This record gives sequence, structure tokens and C-alpha cells, in this order.
Amino acid sequence: MNKRFYKKIVLMMIDIASFYLAMWLAYVIKYDQLKSIPPELTRSLLTVVSIIVGIKFMTLIVLRMYNKIWRFAGITELIDVVIACGIGSAATMGMLFMISRQPEFSHILIPRSILVLAFMMDVAFVGGSRFLYRLFFHVSPKEMRRHQLRKRTLIYGAGQAGVMVLKEINTQGHGEFSPIGFMDDDASKKGQKLHGLTIYGGKSDLLKVSIKEKVEAIIIAMPSAGDEERKAVINAAKETGAKVSILPKVYDLIDGAVAVSKIRPVEIEDLLGRDEVKLNNEIISEYVKDKTVLVTGGGGSIGSELCRQLVKFNPGKLIILDIYENNAYDIQMELKRNFPDLNLFVAIASVRDRNRIDKIFDKHRPDVVFHAAAHKHVPLMEDSPEEAIKNNVYGTRNVVEASNAYGVQKFVLISTDKAVNPTNVMGASKRLCEMVVQSYAASAASTEYAAVRFGNVLGSNGSVIPLFKKQIQAGGPITVTHPEIIRYFMTIPEAAQLVVQAGGLAKGGEIFVLDMGEPVKIDTLARDLIRLSGLEPERDIKIEYTGLRPGEKLYEELLMSEEGLGETEIDKIFIARPMTLPYDELSSALDDLRNSFDDPDALVEAMKKIVPTFKTPDEINGAFDGGNSD
Repeated sequence: MNKRFYKKIVLMMIDIASFYLAMWLAYVIKYDQLKSIPPELTRSLLTVVSIIVGIKFMTLIVLRMYNKIWRFAGITELIDVVIACGIGSAATMGMLFMISRQPEFSHILIPRSILVLAFMMDVAFVGGSRFLYRLFFHVSPKEMRRHQLRKRTLIYGAGQAGVMVLKEINTQGHGEFSPIGFMDDDASKKGQKLHGLTIYGGKSDLLKVSIKEKVEAIIIAMPSAGDEERKAVINAAKETGAKVSILPKVYDLIDGAVAVSKIRPVEIEDLLGRDEVKLNNEIISEYVKDKTVLVTGGGGSIGSELCRQLVKFNPGKLIILDIYENNAYDIQMELKRNFPDLNLFVAIASVRDRNRIDKIFDKHRPDVVFHAAAHKHVPLMEDSPEEAIKNNVYGTRNVVEASNAYGVQKFVLISTDKAVNPTNVMGASKRLCEMVVQSYAASAASTEYAAVRFGNVLGSNGSVIPLFKKQIQAGGPITVTHPEIIRYFMTIPEAAQLVVQAGGLAKGGEIFVLDMGEPVKIDTLARDLIRLSGLEPERDIKIEYTGLRPGEKLYEELLMSEEGLGETEIDKIFIARPMTLPYDELSSALDDLRNSFDDPDALVEAMKKIVPTFKTPDEINGAFDGGNSD
């Protein structure tokens, strides 16, 4: 028999004693002392009281009052106690009423006032014993030691979500948080008490309160707040030096339940908070619903998110093409689990292999193609420029030509801001991909071709944020290439949603440019991540500047000056003016690049002839530094 069984036996004995005590006190209250009880009421009194206690005890058993974990008892459990005691008393009254009508039991008399007083005592004793246990549990030396080890925590948001977070933390009985108070922007709540904790004020009071109360953690419980409001609170919280966690947004709480397990660390995505993307579902459905959609590089960070977004619009078939089987398998299993009725096919293949691409297109006849397969790591491609050409450029040409040959309706290339005035092989190769798409679209192609250009994607494979997190977990240092380097950022879901939306706008040869918001200093991101982890830059985590990597420039652009920029009917999506080059001429120039594969320097020079905006990093970075110094 386990420890819990013995606790249950002890609790049963306490309840039986409580029922006897309640009856005795009820008589004492009514008659001042037991000697004053009328003789006619004392006949068989002990027997009758024992029967009453038995009925009440059986009521608790039937209502499963001994199957609850009372150390976490709250208002719900108190209501259960009142109901159980009430049912027990009602059953007692019913029993006494029935037997008192029988002549042989007419001498059994218990005034109703005694039963009412006993009911009140029952609630006090039965409920009190349980809540005393809970109190003992929370003030026990063991529990006090646990609380001392937990972080002194402020809950930002004194609303329903904040209260639910508090209750979850208290009922867990473990974890890293020890709530000491609330914060809320509603000035009318300041100074009030909520579940015994003070509401200290809003954002302007946060730093002062955190210092005074020695706050070690802040939980932001504002799931229904807007992005700008959450961003303002996060900015205030990061200055306190406390570890900052956050409850997901309302639409991310799928089941609507608030649980400590759903509280997560604040991410840079929260700090950069941008308005939610508003999609035109009708435009997307027109070209995706019931169609066969192929995503190359479908196992990568962007490709897999494209698949997640596309399935929401009910494609007739989704084909994931990727050379890396592990990534492809992961997204395959995820989609099968979440969308069991999805018609899904996974093809392990390289876009370099034209014969394999032709077989896949011939077998599945895709209507829509999203081309996300590419090598994208700048320093690696600097050392292996021929691989960037083979995979990015020739791979794109293979898929572009196959799309036209097999009757694809829409083709969308995933491009990058590094294609604008490129200073590295990767960026130049992606600019060549754009040129392939634009020039082929200008030919007699029946497929509608377009490219979508955006900046860095937070959390994608190889991006700087996951690297910073690993470096913080390891105790530092965080490595930043240059204190002034800046980049555009957006989240993976936002990028994928806008790519899918842009596909509906494609008519032929456009380069769609996504609104990336304001550029951000990488150094600022690193420092923010350190602070949000409850640490102090340079004191707890050092920052080292390692110098710009080969091919890296201080800033990125989204548009070349000669392209121009126009608006579309969708917010956050702009369109660059198409630049045409005869496809035969471009294709011939690309073929000539093969002659330079054995000499990386010659290959780079050959690329510069095809992409006139391809400059050295010194040319671009020097101009940037000069602009800053003026």
C-alpha cells in the first residue's frame, strides 16, 4: 500500500470525528450544555447520531471526495465540500423524516435546527481540515525551500490570463516561478490585491518595482494584446535584467487553455513584433485549391513552412521535393499527422538532375511550383562558387524549363535581398536565378513566372538567432561580425504567407518585394537576447566582434535603383519593374560559366560580366561607411 492510501485512511477518520464533533457542538450551541437537552431527545441519541454520521460519511465516498488532491485545493474544491455536506445533511433529514412517521420509531426526535447547525459545522470541519493540509503543505520547510529556489516573479497582466497563470503555477507544486505580484497597464487596478498579490502598476513602474522587489522573472500574460502593445511591454521588461517569458497569443492557444507548459521564453520575433499578415484568401484559393502543388526544397525552413501554409487552402495534391531525406521525412510526418486526408507525395531528388526533374513533372503534372531549393550560406559558397552555380542557377533553370514543358500554370522563385547589388557568390547566384525567371517569362512561355525577394528569416536554418541562443546557453561569448552590421528580418510564417499570397498576383516576370519593416542592428539583437534571458551583456555574456566574413556586406537592400517599385493590392507586397534579357543569350552565357569551374577566381569574374551589379564587399561597405560618417 502506498503513501497516498494511508493519507486517505487518515482523512476518512478525521471526517468521521468531524461529523461527531459537529453534532455535539450543534447541541451545545442550541442548549448551552448537554445537561439541558430535554430527556425525550436523548433516547437512543448515540445510535441515531452514529447513523447520521454513517450517512454523511457514505455521501463523501459516493461523491468521490477522497479522490481529490487536496494540497492544491481552491474555490472549486470548497464548493465541492459544501455540496457534499449539503447532500449528506439532506439525506439525513429525509431519513429522519421517513422513520419518524413509523410508530415504533416515533421516539427518535432531532430538531431541524440541530441538523442545520451540524451542516454548518460539517462544512467548517471537513473543508477546514483539507485547507489546513494545503496551508501546511505550503508553509512546510520542504516547500519553503522550494520557494526559495524559485525565481521571484511578476505576472504582467492582471486579467483572466494572468490569474490562470498564477493558479497554474500554484497548483503545479514545482517549477521555476514564485509569483510575488502583478503588473497591469490599467491605472485603476494599481494598488489593489488580486488573489492576495499586489498589482504594482504598469510599464512605467516596472523597472522601479523590479529593483525594489528583487524580481528575477517576468511572465507576460497578455494573449489578446496587439503586437505593438506586447512589444512595448517586452521592451520595458528587458531593461529590468529579469528573465522574460510570455504566454502565446490567443490564436496560438489552440484549445484556449492557459498552462505553465505553454509559457515560453520571449523571442526576438516578439520584440520585433509586426502586425499580423492579412491574406486575401480568395486570390490564393483561386490558384491553389484542388491543384497539384510542388515545393522544391520542401524540407527546408522556408519550404516546409510553405507546405504548412499551402495545405490550409486544400490543394488536390502536394509534392515535396528535397535532396535531404531527413528534413523531407520530418515535414512528411508532420503533415500526415495534422492533415490525414492530404494527398501527399515526397520525392527525394536534386534540382541539378534534369532527367529526374522531368520524370517527377511528367508523373505528377504540377499546376503550381514554388522553387525554394538553394544553397544559401554565404561563407560556404564563397569557398565553393561552382556549387552555388550548379545548384542555385542550373537547378533553377532545370525547374523553370520543366515547368514550361509540362504545363505548369504558376512558378514562384524564392529569392533574397542578397541578390540586390550582390557582394558574394550566393547573392550573385540568386540574382542570376531572378534573371533566368525574368528572361524566360519574357519568352513565349505559357507559365506565369515570378520571384519573391525578402530578407533574413528569423529562426531559419543557418540564421543568426539560433546561433546566438546556443552561445548564450553555453555561457558565451556571442560572436557578432561587426558592431554596425544591419539586416532586415521577418518570421518564417510571415515570409511563407506573403510568398503564397504573391503567387496569386504573378502574371509573368515580376519580382515581388516583401515589406520587411525597419532594418535591425545584429549587435542590438544579440544584446536583447541576452537581456531577455535574464543576463547582462558584457557582464554575464561577452560579445566578441569577429570581423565581416568573406563576401559579407554591412547592410542589405531589397531593391536595385533601376528597378523602380510599385504597389500591389496586398499590403506588405510591392512589385519591381521587370528587367528583360533574351533567354537564349542568358542561357548561353550560363553554359559558358562551366568553363570556369576549375578556377574560382575566373568563375567570379565571369559571373560579374553577367551580373553587372556584382561588386566586391569593399566597394559596397566603403560606400556605406562613408555615408554614415557624413
